[in-house]
Order: sequence, then structure tokens, then C-alpha cells
Amino acid sequence: MTDKTQVTLPTIAMLGAGSMARAILAGLLAPHVSVDGQVRVTNRSAENAARFDTEPRVQAWATANDPEANSKAVAGAQIVLVAVKPAMVPDLLDEISPALAEGAIVVSVAAGVTTATMEAHLPEHVSVIRTMPNTPSKIGLGVTGIAAGTRSTPAQLELISSMFSTVGEVIILPENKIDALGAISGSGPAYVFYFIEQLTKVALEHGFSAEQAEKMVQGTFRGAVELLAQSGEEPAELRRQVTSPKGSTERAIAVFDEADIKDILLKGTQAAIARSEEMARGE
Repeated sequence: MTDKTQVTLPTIAMLGAGSMARAILAGLLAPHVSVDGQVRVTNRSAENAARFDTEPRVQAWATANDPEANSKAVAGAQIVLVAVKPAMVPDLLDEISPALAEGAIVVSVAAGVTTATMEAHLPEHVSVIRTMPNTPSKIGLGVTGIAAGTRSTPAQLELISSMFSTVGEVIILPENKIDALGAISGSGPAYVFYFIEQLTKVALEHGFSAEQAEKMVQGTFRGAVELLAQSGEEPAELRRQVTSPKGSTERAIAVFDEADIKDILLKGTQAAIARSEEMARGE
């Protein structure tokens, strides 16, 4: 994690216990984090809810067993994290709306669901904040974008920033930048894994064994990122240090430049943004 200072949070309810919710929950259960009472968690499956039985700091309900589980979880909670699939968000908000405490903050991690949509399904006394975390949050190295709704206060925004700081870096930005952030840091791990996947295939094409290819490629990515983090140098400078004039790396970079990697990445992220906008329209 990037910040080991003590973090104190009020009562939290988490609706949905998918991979992202569990990553955030891991941050909330870290030794340097104090949450008022148990973290309340709901999901559909009784089997999944039972996984939390050995964690005394979590109280879990299964909606399959208790139709009132979501309403029970949010009653009195000051932070309500909505971590269900985007298409499920409006109906879920309608369901919990009568049970929400005055001054509660509803926080969404659902891609494409705008604060305007959330506010339309919630009472005036409830604030809304939209977030976009990414999967490295699972190991405390996430990047989360946070955007305020029209009803949230600076203090509430700071509180939610503190909550997400338990799983990595936080960027506060206007909501009109959330989709772009999602296309870069939200989807970004998939791009990195894709590059690793493809470079591993290239290593196999050059006759290396699967074990050798994995070691070369993953070790190179891991080492390069750590070198970047520790050196304080810009990526361009570190690249120049590897790229000797008239050398083999320079020849490879020339091929990449000819393919216009930057333009490919720009088009890819534009496509991701367009899809987020479609989801916001319910398409």
C-alpha cells in the first residue's frame, strides 16, 4: 500500500461481493484501518456469504436467503458501496432508498453509471460519489478515480478518498474525466497483461520454452516497472538508456514507431470511452 498512516472510517455497507468489492474489503480490513463496527456485506449467494464467517470484522448476508438483506445492511450506514453490475444499479438504489440514513454517501464502482442516474434514484438527503478503481487494488497498488455528485461535500469527498487510499493511489477529478480515466487506468491492467501475453508468444516463436518465455517476459515487465518507480527518471530517459544509437533496440523501436503505437493506444482508449458512454445510456 502507498499510505500506512492510520485511516478511521464510519459504518460501511458493501452491496455486492465481486472481485473489486473484495479487493476494497481487503483494504478496509488492513491493520492500519479502523472501521466503526463490522463492515456489512451482501451478495446473492449463501455460499459466498459464508466465506466471511471466519472474519469477525465482517457481517455478511445473502439476498437469496433474506430478501431484506440489502436494506438491513444499509440501515444506519454512513458509507454505502454499490458494487453490483451496472445494469443492476438503478433497481438496487430503488430498493435501498427508503432504508438509507440521512447524510449517507452512496459510492458506486459500476462502470458507466453516472452520478445523475444515481441521484435520480435516491432521496435528496443522500449524497453520491462515483469511483473507478482498478484490479491492482487487490494487492494495495490500485489507482482509483473519484468524482463528486452534485450533493456531496468536500468533507465527504475527502472521506471517500481516505477509504480508497487503503488500496492504492487516488485521483480526484471532474466526472467528465471518469470515462477517460477508466479507459487508461481502469482498463490499463488488461492492456499490460495483453502486451505480456503477446510478447510471451513472440518469445515462443523465437524457440524459447514456455517456462523460459514466462520468466523472461514477466521478469522484464516487473523489473522495468520497479526500476521506473525507484529511479525517479522519466520513462523516455530510461528508454534512451537502453536504446544505443544504431543498436538493435533502436531498430526495434523504429518498427514500433512506424506502426504508430501511440495512435493505436489512442484509438483503443477512445473505443473504451465510447463503450462507457453507451453503457451510461443503457445500451
